[in-house]
Amino acid sequence: MRRKDNRQFVQLGLNIAYYRKMKGLTQEQFAETLGISRTHLSSIESPKSSHAPSLELVLKISRALEINIDKLLDLNL
Repeated sequence: MRRKDNRQFVQLGLNIAYYRKMKGLTQEQFAETLGISRTHLSSIESPKSSHAPSLELVLKISRALEINIDKLLDLNL
């Protein structure tokens, strides 16, 4: 994977973590809402990971956080 791609996944994960925290949700609470494990969510949000969630999961996250998907995909690098 190219370095720039990795940074984009990291930024996506950081955006997810930011909006989750703004809603006052723990990783465990949010993961349960999404139907995924807390460790899966943690791997998506971690700045040390390059785990890319599926588009289906990104859409689900957007709906669960009640925000437009463009906010999650704001990858100004």
